[in-house]
Amino acid sequence: MKPTKALHDLGQSLWIDDITRDMLDSGTLTKYINEYSVTGLTSNPTIFDNAISKSDSYDDEIKRLFKAGYSGEALFFELALQDLSRAADMFLPVHERTGTVDGYVSLEVSPLLAYDTQATVASAKGLFERAHKPNLFIKIPGTEEGLPAIEEAIYSGVSVNVTLLFSSQHCIDAANAYMKGLERRVAEGLSPDVRSVASVFVSRWDKAVIDTVPAELKDKLGIAVSTQAYREYRNLLDSDRWQRLESMGARPQRLLFASTSTKDPSAPDTLYVEALAAPNTVNTMPDKTLLAFGDHGKLGGVLPANGGDCEETIGAFEKAGISVADLAAELQKEGAASFVKSWEDLLQSIETKSKALG
Repeated sequence: MKPTKALHDLGQSLWIDDITRDMLDSGTLTKYINEYSVTGLTSNPTIFDNAISKSDSYDDEIKRLFKAGYSGEALFFELALQDLSRAADMFLPVHERTGTVDGYVSLEVSPLLAYDTQATVASAKGLFERAHKPNLFIKIPGTEEGLPAIEEAIYSGVSVNVTLLFSSQHCIDAANAYMKGLERRVAEGLSPDVRSVASVFVSRWDKAVIDTVPAELKDKLGIAVSTQAYREYRNLLDSDRWQRLESMGARPQRLLFASTSTKDPSAPDTLYVEALAAPNTVNTMPDKTLLAFGDHGKLGGVLPANGGDCEETIGAFEKAGISVADLAAELQKEGAASFVKSWEDLLQSIETKSKALG
């Protein structure tokens, strides 16, 4: 049995962290679905920048939209919605077969709005309505300003992928925002069946400390923090607050492991996929990591619901001078800035192509 199928059968959803028009046109995404048990897809500004700037597949559509008066963000969202709508339709059978638990695609609001609550809500609602797909998540960052936007979006019936989470506390905050939105819906007699995932970023932890910790701690922080987040996720599912919502028809905000490609060239290329196997969660990975795991990945145990030795490992990093709470805040800030840079690069690529083609 292919390792990807074994992981899927364990109960973890495998999503591809990539989308290009070439992937859709060539049948590559269909192959991933059929041969690698892929059941969803995520995207971000960097992915779209690479897709548009390094391919001529979008040229005809950019030219048409530019002549029709589109430019900048408006032109980009037209392109993105076209691609993601196609992908959403491809995953619709999975979405229906799993009782709408799986089979999602994700589109991010402008990273420029990461610290603007009201603008984020307006953008999320607008994009969700324009796509009109039951299996679309709108990605909203779990920043301090993003949390009330997440609550408001969920209350409005918008499915949300909470992104840029780095710590267990970030995940708890995202879950609280999700539940507040659902509780408001229940209070008004609305269905609480609005879906969400909480995306905790993994490999960036180890990349940030690789040059500052002892050799025996290398490549261990991301897994420890993710295991801690999984423990809190499982505890939340056992809480009275959540069980009341669930009894009214709500579904859990699934924990999603993101940034699971290995950044350390000396580490196994399947490190994070193998270490973070856990039922009823999601792992979203780039093509290279998916193919590597499908080729030579190995499944051992599953993440311990009680967190295992995560606290001991995190304590060792604290003793080595790493403040995990401070680093989580810094990584979230850096992540938001990185997405802004990619967004600006993306818009510049679109402008350059628009002028050249138009």
